Amino acid sequence: MIRITLVCAAGVSTSLLVSKMNIAASQMNIDAIIKATAENNFGKYADHTDVLMLGPQVSYLLADAKSRYEHLGIHVTVISKEDYTSLNGEKVLKDALALAK
Repeated sequence: MIRITLVCAAGVSTSLLVSKMNIAASQMNIDAIIKATAENNFGKYADHTDVLMLGPQVSYLLADAKSRYEHLGIHVTVISKEDYTSLNGEKVLKDALALAK
């Protein structure tokens, strides 16, 4: 099972992308727990996250997130603006899976 957390400024805009990712995971027979949260709430989810994906609007947090979480085994990346705005759940899921390998 892979545990993916998407982070954005308020945790709202990523909820649609999470839905698309869950559909893609189901279609691809991938066991995944995918959730969205606001950047200031991520600390609650760190123990239950394999891949942390930052929305483009909070990409400025990348260096800080890497320094805080990569030593815990959490892979950290920024979702591409194109995939984020088009709600390409399948592509974002595939990116998360590739990062976790």
